[in-house]
Amino acid sequence: MGHKPSRIVEWIKSAISKGKLKEPFTPKDVYNAIPKIPLMTCHTFLPKHREGNPFGNMVYFVRVKTGTYKLK
Repeated sequence: MGHKPSRIVEWIKSAISKGKLKEPFTPKDVYNAIPKIPLMTCHTFLPKHREGNPFGNMVYFVRVKTGTYKLK
């Protein structure tokens, strides 16, 4: 299921603004708030787009601690 990164980030922002998702969040929290994003995608997307990711991907999140993130 190939969702555009910006769409996933918009869904996360929307879930936070609606009170469905609280920061900091885990991949499972994101999945529970936005079930249209597959759980495996939640587990890979957040670290892939965190500040300091080793691949130089676009940064959308800050890792609070291992497995826990907030919006940048």
